Amino acid sequence: MEKWRQQLAQLDAAGMRRILRILDGLQGPHALHAGREVLLLCSNNYLGLAGHPALIEAAREATVRYGAGTGGSRLISGSMPPHARLEERLAAFKGTGAALLFNSGYAANTGILQGLFGEDDVVFSDELNHASIIDGCRLCRARTVVYPHSDAVALEELMAAEAPRRRGRWLIVTDGVFSMDGDLAPLPALVRLKERYDTLLMVDDAHGTGVLGAGGRGTGEHLGCLAGIDLHMGTLGKALGCAGAYLAADRVIIDTLINRSRSFIFSTSLPPAVPASALAAVDLVESPEGVGLRQALAANRELFARRLQQGGVDLLGSVTQIVPVLTGEPGPTMAAAERLLAGGVLLQGIRPPTVPPGRCRLRATVMAVHRPEELAAAADLILQAMEAGA
Repeated sequence: MEKWRQQLAQLDAAGMRRILRILDGLQGPHALHAGREVLLLCSNNYLGLAGHPALIEAAREATVRYGAGTGGSRLISGSMPPHARLEERLAAFKGTGAALLFNSGYAANTGILQGLFGEDDVVFSDELNHASIIDGCRLCRARTVVYPHSDAVALEELMAAEAPRRRGRWLIVTDGVFSMDGDLAPLPALVRLKERYDTLLMVDDAHGTGVLGAGGRGTGEHLGCLAGIDLHMGTLGKALGCAGAYLAADRVIIDTLINRSRSFIFSTSLPPAVPASALAAVDLVESPEGVGLRQALAANRELFARRLQQGGVDLLGSVTQIVPVLTGEPGPTMAAAERLLAGGVLLQGIRPPTVPPGRCRLRATVMAVHRPEELAAAADLILQAMEAGA
């Protein structure tokens, strides 16, 4: 116990200790924190669907019909009609032969990589990929080759160097939208490389699904190469407003995971309310309402980012609804976050190990249901908080 206390004290002294903030009420553009309404500028609920009446009603109906829980894993007693219907819908949405649900994005990435790849295989992974991909690479025991962020030229050099000793399968794995910088992977270039080197391509599109592309199908659709992706991983808890994750891929890949993925095999399945509400969310994404929400999100993002850039803020190359404000070190970062909270804006500071040392930031996330005037005011408040800490 004493050693843990000392470690926590060290985190306190370095400005690195994390705490939980309890938010009350529906997830939306605003939330209640400590009995006070604040502008929520750090939620991944990009389209505002978490509190949408259609999702709430779908969850209610499924709970009444199927109960609050499933009582087992998918291979025991936990496969129910909502799970099967959502998997069919996600496969059609992404244009693949099948899909498989996981309980979280972390469970999906670790379970996909562990279930499909092994010691004879090579995984080429972007250096800024999500921690769940990094851990999945460790679990699968494949040789992992890390390439410089979004650098397709450097990646090809690494692949060419690796080719003479090739024995097993190769995989390129990347985030579609990088969760801390808000930039996009160079997917068209990666598709060309995977075809040239007979490699599979896996895209974690947690932050692109529902948001990017004419139909909301994600980064691949946005960049015109959706069909070139072999493994479409995505989450249900961000733009789709629910919880859980999925992989959409060829049937043989899905069947292999059903038999080999430990995070899938050994987890009680999602409560039926979750896939039911996610199915309603996919319907909304493809509806005229979904189109309107994506348009509103793009306009809000443009307004917010432009205001910050006019104030001289480094947005780290972001081109999406994830708008990072570089702050540098933990102390100034958390001081700025506290000043913003005092001003009525909840915006979390991001510190190592989530980002590299010296690259701390305020990670702002814009929602389609934010009002333009409140985003403009929040941007001005961020600039003031930065000036106060300079």
